[in-house]
Amino acid sequence: MSRHTAQLAGLDLNLLVVLRELLRERNVTHAAEQLGVSQPAASAALARLRRYFDDELLVRVGRGYVLSPLARQLQRPVEQACAAAEEVFATGVRFNPATTPREFTLLMADYSIGVMGHLLSACFEREAPRAALRLRLIRESLSIDLPHVVRFVDGIVAPPIAVPELSLLRSEEIFRDTWVLVVWAGNERFADRTPPLEELGRMEWVVPYHRDPGVALPPVPRQLEHLGLSPRVAVGVESYQVVPQLISGTQRVALVQRRLASSVADVLDLRVLPCPGEPEPIVESLWWHEDRGADPAHEWLRGLVRRVGEELGSHKPDGWSAEGTVTSGP
Repeated sequence: MSRHTAQLAGLDLNLLVVLRELLRERNVTHAAEQLGVSQPAASAALARLRRYFDDELLVRVGRGYVLSPLARQLQRPVEQACAAAEEVFATGVRFNPATTPREFTLLMADYSIGVMGHLLSACFEREAPRAALRLRLIRESLSIDLPHVVRFVDGIVAPPIAVPELSLLRSEEIFRDTWVLVVWAGNERFADRTPPLEELGRMEWVVPYHRDPGVALPPVPRQLEHLGLSPRVAVGVESYQVVPQLISGTQRVALVQRRLASSVADVLDLRVLPCPGEPEPIVESLWWHEDRGADPAHEWLRGLVRRVGEELGSHKPDGWSAEGTVTSGP
């Protein structure tokens, strides 16, 4: 037995999975929840990892943790090792969704989780009750990292993205949406009309993932630029879901996905109005790396996501025409 083989045989490879979750979550309690173990057990595993690497890995800063320089260096090889191990032990095993304990991870924006998360959860409970579904929030800087990140998850739900290594990726459209304006019902400037673009440009806006103009703008800033608008961003937020809440009771305006706006308009006393101009359509797709294409478990997952998309397509929000565009505001 070689020295390297003996060293590998002496390791507790369960620690590799623990390390992956600690690096992902940067929080012992959250990592324990993802692993299905107690918080003391996760803390004990972290202590063993710290002794092994002679490094803190998670460094306390204020009330949270940040990754040490070594931990940041470990992120990619740890993800690669876990993905390779999962592929090794899945090879040759007949996949049965009804009995599989496999974990499936999808990266999605909070908007996409709000639109289709409940349908995915219900499908997993019905078809794969022993499997685990992990829905992780996507970063808006993903376009740069997409070819790398997609190797280590089962899929990413995102609009079309221009990336250098697009040939290594596969995608399938899931559902469509459209942009609408959202204002508080008490905003008198919108009492009987939708102001023209020029007037909208002088109003105060709530914008998710606000960025300065650049080559990889997130969806809402990109749409504002597409419409020729450079409004004052009164409130910026790293979330789509909370945008309607930040509009309620104010004189501000926001560009919101129709499905999201329609789901909260009554509760938050909002008006949903057609967006003037010609906003681009919203096309959400499932992306995956070509290496996963022939995996039976992944084929099942893609079929499940496809059925969820078909169900969404058959239940469009009020105010849509047959082509999926807004015909009127409530």
